[in-house]
Amino acid sequence: MLFAPLEGWRHVEVTQRRTAIDYAKILRDLSDIHFPKAEKIVLVQDNLNTHAPASLYEAFEPAEARRIVERFEWRYTPKHGSWLNLAESELAVLSGQCLARRIPDAAVLGTEVNAWHERRNSHNAKAIWHFTSDDARVKLKSLYPSLWKIQATRDLRRHHPHGATGRWDRHSCEIPPDCDNLSG
Repeated sequence: MLFAPLEGWRHVEVTQRRTAIDYAKILRDLSDIHFPKAEKIVLVQDNLNTHAPASLYEAFEPAEARRIVERFEWRYTPKHGSWLNLAESELAVLSGQCLARRIPDAAVLGTEVNAWHERRNSHNAKAIWHFTSDDARVKLKSLYPSLWKIQATRDLRRHHPHGATGRWDRHSCEIPPDCDNLSG
Protein backbone atom coordinates (compact mmCIF):
# COMPACT_ATOMS: atom_id res chain seq x y z
CA MET A 1 0.00 0.00 0.00
CA LEU A 2 1.36 3.37 -1.05
CA PHE A 3 -0.60 6.26 0.39
CA ALA A 4 -0.14 10.01 0.03
CA PRO A 5 -2.72 11.15 2.60
CA LEU A 6 -2.58 14.87 1.86
CA GLU A 7 -3.05 14.32 -1.87
CA GLY A 8 -5.80 11.73 -1.47
CA TRP A 9 -3.81 9.26 -3.57
CA ARG A 10 -3.08 5.61 -2.96
CA HIS A 11 -1.75 2.66 -4.93
CA VAL A 12 -2.00 -0.99 -4.00
CA GLU A 13 0.13 -3.63 -5.66
CA VAL A 14 -0.94 -7.27 -5.33
CA THR A 15 2.05 -9.64 -5.39
CA GLN A 16 2.43 -13.34 -4.71
CA ARG A 17 4.68 -12.67 -1.69
CA ARG A 18 6.16 -9.66 0.10
CA THR A 19 9.77 -9.94 -1.01
CA ALA A 20 12.56 -7.38 -0.96
CA ILE A 21 12.56 -7.44 -4.78
CA ASP A 22 8.81 -6.67 -4.90
CA TYR A 23 9.32 -3.83 -2.44
CA ALA A 24 12.24 -2.39 -4.42
CA LYS A 25 10.27 -2.39 -7.67
CA ILE A 26 7.34 -0.65 -5.98
CA LEU A 27 9.67 2.03 -4.60
CA ARG A 28 11.18 2.56 -8.06
CA ASP A 29 7.68 3.01 -9.49
CA LEU A 30 6.77 5.39 -6.66
CA SER A 31 9.85 7.47 -7.42
CA ASP A 32 9.91 7.36 -11.22
CA ILE A 33 6.27 6.94 -12.27
CA HIS A 34 4.02 8.28 -9.52
CA PHE A 35 6.13 11.19 -8.17
CA PRO A 36 8.90 11.86 -10.73
CA LYS A 37 9.01 15.62 -10.08
CA ALA A 38 9.28 15.43 -6.28
CA GLU A 39 12.63 16.52 -4.88
CA LYS A 40 12.30 14.19 -1.87
CA ILE A 41 9.62 11.68 -1.03
CA VAL A 42 8.99 11.21 2.70
CA LEU A 43 8.53 7.48 3.14
CA VAL A 44 6.84 6.52 6.43
CA GLN A 45 6.76 2.79 6.97
CA ASP A 46 6.69 0.07 9.56
CA ASN A 47 9.70 -2.01 10.52
CA LEU A 48 9.12 -5.00 8.24
CA ASN A 49 12.46 -6.59 7.40
CA THR A 50 12.14 -5.78 3.66
CA HIS A 51 11.40 -2.09 4.32
CA ALA A 52 15.00 -0.95 4.08
CA PRO A 53 17.34 0.60 1.53
CA ALA A 54 19.15 -2.75 1.33
CA SER A 55 16.16 -4.12 -0.62
CA LEU A 56 16.98 -1.74 -3.47
CA TYR A 57 20.58 -2.98 -3.58
CA GLU A 58 19.29 -6.54 -3.74
CA ALA A 59 17.08 -5.73 -6.73
CA PHE A 60 19.13 -3.25 -8.77
CA GLU A 61 22.68 -2.37 -9.76
CA PRO A 62 24.41 -0.23 -7.09
CA ALA A 63 24.19 3.05 -9.04
CA GLU A 64 20.46 2.61 -9.70
CA ALA A 65 19.79 1.53 -6.11
CA ARG A 66 21.64 4.58 -4.77
CA ARG A 67 19.72 6.90 -7.09
CA ILE A 68 16.42 5.55 -5.78
CA VAL A 69 17.53 5.49 -2.13
CA GLU A 70 18.45 9.18 -2.32
CA ARG A 71 15.00 10.09 -3.63
CA PHE A 72 13.51 9.14 -0.25
CA GLU A 73 13.59 10.46 3.29
CA TRP A 74 13.29 7.23 5.27
CA ARG A 75 11.09 7.32 8.38
CA TYR A 76 9.95 4.38 10.49
CA THR A 77 7.04 4.15 12.89
CA PRO A 78 7.97 3.15 16.45
CA LYS A 79 7.73 -0.50 17.39
CA HIS A 80 4.09 -1.20 18.31
CA GLY A 81 3.21 2.13 16.71
CA SER A 82 2.09 1.04 13.25
CA TRP A 83 -1.21 2.81 13.93
CA LEU A 84 0.80 6.01 13.41
CA ASN A 85 1.39 4.95 9.81
CA LEU A 86 -1.54 6.29 7.79
CA ALA A 87 -1.05 3.57 5.17
CA GLU A 88 -2.04 1.08 7.88
CA SER A 89 -5.26 3.04 8.41
CA GLU A 90 -5.92 2.99 4.68
CA LEU A 91 -5.31 -0.78 4.65
CA ALA A 92 -8.05 -1.08 7.27
CA VAL A 93 -10.39 0.83 4.93
CA LEU A 94 -9.39 -1.49 2.07
CA SER A 95 -10.10 -4.52 4.25
CA GLY A 96 -13.51 -3.25 5.30
CA GLN A 97 -14.65 -2.05 1.89
CA CYS A 98 -13.10 -4.62 -0.40
CA LEU A 99 -11.63 -7.66 1.31
CA ALA A 100 -14.27 -8.57 3.90
CA ARG A 101 -15.39 -11.57 1.84
CA ARG A 102 -13.97 -14.64 0.18
CA ILE A 103 -11.99 -13.83 -2.97
CA PRO A 104 -11.37 -16.90 -5.16
CA ASP A 105 -7.90 -16.17 -6.57
CA ALA A 106 -5.09 -13.64 -7.01
CA ALA A 107 -6.40 -12.40 -10.38
CA VAL A 108 -9.79 -11.49 -8.93
CA LEU A 109 -8.05 -9.97 -5.90
CA GLY A 110 -5.92 -7.79 -8.18
CA THR A 111 -8.97 -6.65 -10.17
CA GLU A 112 -10.95 -5.86 -7.02
CA VAL A 113 -8.11 -3.99 -5.35
CA ASN A 114 -7.41 -1.95 -8.51
CA ALA A 115 -11.07 -0.99 -8.77
CA TRP A 116 -11.09 -0.02 -5.09
CA HIS A 117 -8.02 2.23 -5.23
CA GLU A 118 -9.12 3.83 -8.52
CA ARG A 119 -12.50 4.66 -6.94
CA ARG A 120 -10.84 6.06 -3.79
CA ASN A 121 -8.43 8.12 -5.90
CA SER A 122 -11.20 9.46 -8.14
CA HIS A 123 -13.02 10.68 -5.03
CA ASN A 124 -9.75 12.15 -3.74
CA ALA A 125 -10.37 10.43 -0.39
CA LYS A 126 -7.91 11.92 2.10
CA ALA A 127 -6.97 10.88 5.60
CA ILE A 128 -8.30 13.14 8.32
CA TRP A 129 -5.73 12.99 11.08
CA HIS A 130 -6.83 14.31 14.48
CA PHE A 131 -3.90 13.06 16.53
CA THR A 132 -2.00 16.09 17.87
CA SER A 133 1.35 16.41 19.62
CA ASP A 134 -0.49 16.90 22.91
CA ASP A 135 -2.43 13.67 22.30
CA ALA A 136 0.85 11.90 21.55
CA ARG A 137 2.38 13.03 24.85
CA VAL A 138 -0.54 11.45 26.71
CA LYS A 139 -0.99 8.30 24.59
CA LEU A 140 2.73 7.55 24.20
CA LYS A 141 3.81 8.55 27.71
CA SER A 142 5.10 5.08 28.52
CA LEU A 143 7.14 4.90 25.30
CA TYR A 144 8.81 8.28 25.62
CA PRO A 145 10.03 9.18 29.12
CA SER A 146 9.75 12.82 30.05
CA LEU A 147 12.86 14.98 30.11
CA TRP A 148 12.73 15.61 33.86
CA LYS A 149 12.90 11.85 34.53
CA ILE A 150 15.95 11.52 32.29
CA GLN A 151 17.65 14.50 33.98
CA ALA A 152 16.76 13.22 37.46
CA THR A 153 18.23 9.81 36.60
CA ARG A 154 21.43 11.43 35.32
CA ASP A 155 21.68 13.55 38.47
CA LEU A 156 21.26 10.50 40.70
CA ARG A 157 23.93 8.58 38.80
CA ARG A 158 26.34 11.50 38.95
CA HIS A 159 25.97 11.95 42.74
CA HIS A 160 25.86 8.28 43.72
CA PRO A 161 29.10 6.40 44.51
CA HIS A 162 28.35 3.91 41.71
CA GLY A 163 27.40 6.72 39.34
CA ALA A 164 30.34 6.15 37.00
CA THR A 165 29.19 2.61 36.28
CA GLY A 166 25.56 3.60 36.07
CA ARG A 167 24.68 0.97 38.69
CA TRP A 168 22.50 2.18 41.47
CA ASP A 169 19.74 0.78 43.57
CA ARG A 170 16.90 3.10 44.47
CA HIS A 171 16.52 1.45 47.90
CA SER A 172 20.18 1.51 48.93
CA CYS A 173 20.93 5.16 48.25
CA GLU A 174 19.53 8.43 49.42
CA ILE A 175 17.25 9.91 46.78
CA PRO A 176 16.60 13.64 46.74
CA PRO A 177 12.93 14.37 47.54
CA ASP A 178 12.23 15.92 44.14
CA CYS A 179 13.24 12.66 42.43
CA ASP A 180 10.99 10.44 44.52
CA ASN A 181 8.63 9.43 41.73
CA LEU A 182 10.85 8.26 38.89
CA SER A 183 8.54 5.46 37.84
CA GLY A 184 5.36 7.31 37.29
